[in-house]
Amino acid sequence: MSTQESLHKLVQDNEVVLFMKGTRSAPQCGFSATVVGILDDFLDDYATVNVLADPDMRAGIKEFSSWPTIPQLYVKGEFVGGCDIVKELSASGELADVLGRRPAEVAPPEVAVTEAAVDALREFHDGPGPLSVRIQISGRFEYGMDFDDEKAGDLVVSGPGLQLLFDRASAKRADGMVIDFVKGPGGEGGFKMDNPNEPPKVRQVPPKVVKSWQEEGKSFEFFDVRTPEERGTAAITGTRLLDDAGRALLEELEKDTVLVFHCHHGMRSQAAAEHCLRLGFTQVYNVAGGISAWARDVDPSIPQY
Repeated sequence: MSTQESLHKLVQDNEVVLFMKGTRSAPQCGFSATVVGILDDFLDDYATVNVLADPDMRAGIKEFSSWPTIPQLYVKGEFVGGCDIVKELSASGELADVLGRRPAEVAPPEVAVTEAAVDALREFHDGPGPLSVRIQISGRFEYGMDFDDEKAGDLVVSGPGLQLLFDRASAKRADGMVIDFVKGPGGEGGFKMDNPNEPPKVRQVPPKVVKSWQEEGKSFEFFDVRTPEERGTAAITGTRLLDDAGRALLEELEKDTVLVFHCHHGMRSQAAAEHCLRLGFTQVYNVAGGISAWARDVDPSIPQY
């Protein structure tokens, strides 16, 4: 089946389908995140296609719709438009007619705030009256927190001397979240959001921790994303090169396999790790500082270059 035939089948077989960068739970661009946020207000379920995972699909959808940008929304086999058009339809109320749905009801989320977080908010708050804090959560699960007054349409979570304010999209991403305030060894502190709705992210792992995993016999795949020439100069025991054979192995692995990536300093391996998240892997690590940090902190016999 050609790419154009596949696209035709996708838009015919799905009542609503969004061609986007990333996935519904982890958009990879702001425009895709905006459209997902709007659709989530109306629909519990709809199809998405990650064009970043398939270059042919990314190019083909632009030809299929005669539209140059991503995201692209189709409803009942008809092309609706991109981000700006979806935003305009939503603002005017016309999107409800296009989708045949009214915005779904959204309840205030269940959110817990630790005593440490409440104390920190009280310390930062310089105004009279109870604490009123706005929490914003983007489609990429980037967090914003600031003191604010309640506005029309806000969903409010109230506690003793404290209320949290959410817009509809943020409220749907916040259910079950715990807000804490954590102090570091130097006394510095920051708010920490423990959110069960947040999609997997690439986790930075120090070389000494990975070394301890090796010594403990922890099960994981350890990939070197550098060039064969670099690997010939310096290599970490237990790693495999992410060449054609390495990529073939990667394709066969279960999506819950623990993956660890390294390069020279950590930039190329970060990109490889993020690509694996887009492929659906859920436990992905990047060695902080790469083989350079490994030589410094774990094995000084490895040549620095």
